[in-house]
Amino acid sequence: MKKNFRQLSEEDISRFIESTGQKPYRAKQIINWIYEKLACSFDEMTDLPKDLRDELNKAAYISNLHLLDRQISIDGSQKFLFGLEDGESIESVLIPNVRGRDKFTLCISSQAGCAMGCAFCATGRQGLRRNLRAYEIVDQVISVSRIIAPAYITNIVFMGMGEPLNNFREVVDALRRLTDLMGFSKRKITVSTAGVVPKIHELAEKAPEINLAVSLNATTDEVRSRIMPVNKKYPLKELMKACREFPLSPFRRITFEYVLLDGTNDSKEDALRLVKLLSGIRSKVNLIPYNPYSLPDQDTRQLFRKPPEKKIHDFQNILHKAGLTAIIRKSMGADIAAACGQLKARYIDEK
Repeated sequence: MKKNFRQLSEEDISRFIESTGQKPYRAKQIINWIYEKLACSFDEMTDLPKDLRDELNKAAYISNLHLLDRQISIDGSQKFLFGLEDGESIESVLIPNVRGRDKFTLCISSQAGCAMGCAFCATGRQGLRRNLRAYEIVDQVISVSRIIAPAYITNIVFMGMGEPLNNFREVVDALRRLTDLMGFSKRKITVSTAGVVPKIHELAEKAPEINLAVSLNATTDEVRSRIMPVNKKYPLKELMKACREFPLSPFRRITFEYVLLDGTNDSKEDALRLVKLLSGIRSKVNLIPYNPYSLPDQDTRQLFRKPPEKKIHDFQNILHKAGLTAIIRKSMGADIAAACGQLKARYIDEK
């Protein structure tokens, strides 16, 4: 059976090359081609001898995500539907940076589907299909980078399909490949979690300096448990304790994502409770007005609504007056179902 060089570690590649009788530096050349030059085949590796390329083609291959669909929003965001080798599919979203032309943030998936079951999120409605392997996570960055060249990705956020901390080992391996092999700065990578408390502690140990974002979305256990089942296992007291203990270097902050749901978590009292919850934590708050999604279940579509603009700004003003940094995040890509909470929705409809 042919070996997939994307799946192999650097040590595995080195051992494979040594077994062919080649000099050790050939392994470094191949790794450089895969992760820096973004090669998708051995034939692209023009500084390797042709006989070595022929030998590699016989014994190994470099897997590539299969682009099934690409949609471009009126705001410049792009959504990519990628097929995996086993027939599963995932989505990634490319978001234009506010500063810098032809520079983008890429939102990537860590699982096919999601088991968290958050009531306001389309991805959770399909359940978990499987964890992604580290190379499949990284392949999203490689594939999109090749598609959009000469534009390029400056920031990576693990905010696509799935709960990253429930696929911890593969996510940590992917983070290492992104930083050590592809050269991305740790300060430019953010991992988001719905609140898997034990893994928040472990993330600080296994992937130090990576940015942490927490999907909070409620200020009481009663409401949060209703819209985010993870809260039943890891309630707010435990989650906020983990956030307070999360090590932050100077000028770093934890991002708290707060999806505003009309009549559910957007009251003045909620805003004041949020101020109290975040007391003593270096933080910023992303306020995300709810993005509706379409599913065959009509009742699900009507379960939540986006709050009125005045209510959104009133909520923000309370946070500002308390000294918190709070940004109302403009939803990008909503017209192509690429906004927060919408991933995979359109394809569920089609099935």
